[in-house]
Amino acid sequence: MPPKPRTPRVGFTGVPRAWLAKSLVASHIANGVNLLFPAGERFFVRSVHHYMDRITDPKLRADVKGFSGQEGRHANAHERYFETLRAHGYDLDAILGPYEHLAYDVIERNTPHALRLAVTVASEHFTAILAEDALTDGVLEHADQSLRQLLYWHAVEELEHKAVAFDVLRAVHPSYALRMAGLFVAAACLGGFWVSATKKLLAQDGMNLREARRELLRLQRDAKKLGGPQVPRSIVRDVFLKGIKDYMRPGFHPHDRDHAALVRKTLERLAAEGVVDGEIDEAKEAAE
Repeated sequence: MPPKPRTPRVGFTGVPRAWLAKSLVASHIANGVNLLFPAGERFFVRSVHHYMDRITDPKLRADVKGFSGQEGRHANAHERYFETLRAHGYDLDAILGPYEHLAYDVIERNTPHALRLAVTVASEHFTAILAEDALTDGVLEHADQSLRQLLYWHAVEELEHKAVAFDVLRAVHPSYALRMAGLFVAAACLGGFWVSATKKLLAQDGMNLREARRELLRLQRDAKKLGGPQVPRSIVRDVFLKGIKDYMRPGFHPHDRDHAALVRKTLERLAAEGVVDGEIDEAKEAAE
C-alpha cells in the first residue's frame, strides 16, 4: 500500500519548556531538529515532485503522492507546536529566518535538481534512523505525552515512506557518485543547522555549550544508574556515523531493514491513544 497521510489528534496546551526528561538541554536538542522539519520536508516534496513527469511506474507515482501528503502534514503539525515555543517566549524567527534563507534561498536555488533529489534521499535515510531510534530506545517515554505522540506519529510515517525518494532517484538518476554527493551535503547541512538551532535555543535560556554538556553528562549518569536509555543518545554515533556507514554500501536500499512490525505496533498504540484512526485490519487485508 502507498504511504497513508494521517492528521494526528494532538494538542500542545500545557507542554512545559523542559518537556523531555525534565531537562531543558535534552528538550532543546530535540527542539533544534524539530525546527528544521517544516521547511525541510517541503524541500523534500519539491525535490521529488520535480521528477514526476519522468516517473512511469503507477505504484511509484502513488507512493510519491502518499509521501507528499505525509510530509505536508508533518510540516503543519510541527508548526502548530512552534506556537507553544513562542508562547514560552522563544524568538523562533531569529533561528528560522537565517536557516531558511541559507538553506533554501541560497543553497537550494544554486544546486542542480539532481543533487537536490540526492540530498533529499540521504536526508530521508537520516530521518529513518532517527525514527527507528525514537520508536525503540525508550527515550521518548520520558517525554511530555503530547510531544511523545507527535514524534511517534511522525516517526512511524517516516518509516512508511523511507524508500520513496530513494526509488525516485534510482529511477531517474541511478548514479552511485550522485548518491554519495547527496550524502555529503545532507550530513553537513543537517548537522550544521541542527547544532546552530540548538545552540541558539540554549542561548535564549542563558545557557552555553559547556553548561549544556555538563547537563547531558548528568543525565547520562542518572540513566546509567537506573539502567535506562541515555537521554539523549549520541547524535554523531547513532545517527550520522551509523547512517553514513550503511548508506555507503553500493547495494544499499532503505528496505534492507524491515520495519513492518515496528510500524504496525506503533500504529496500534497511537490508535489506542486516539491519536490516529485504527487501520491495522484494513492494511492486513490489503496486503493479503
